[in-house]
Amino acid sequence: MTRIDTFTCERFLPYSPAAVWRALTDPELHARWWAAGDIKPVVGHRFTLDMGNFGEQPCEVTAVEDERILAYRFAEGTLDTTITWTLHPQGDGTRLVLTHAGFDLDSPMGRQAFEGMGKGWPGVLGRLEKVLGEPA
Repeated sequence: MTRIDTFTCERFLPYSPAAVWRALTDPELHARWWAAGDIKPVVGHRFTLDMGNFGEQPCEVTAVEDERILAYRFAEGTLDTTITWTLHPQGDGTRLVLTHAGFDLDSPMGRQAFEGMGKGWPGVLGRLEKVLGEPA
């Protein structure tokens, strides 16, 4: 039986949903905190993310609700996972919830990616917060 698993990470960011959304969907900003790629908040948009030593990973946007939800398939053809960013306005900021789903834990590659990305995502969110705090 194949086991599929999900990683969830959340962080309060002292920035508006509009600012967080821009960092998630603007290719120039996205490259500064995670990976270069032609990301656009348009359902059906296909793009790649340059993951350095892990190569270019094909992606496709699957859900968009402006300043609320951005979801895309990640590493199609290899990991075949889904990344979903959910923004919740909270006081003077945004609670950002990242869900990375669809890891095949019975596959060595899926298990290794789940463990590696699970450890790496908190640092990625830290870089996102740092970029948000930089002057425009």
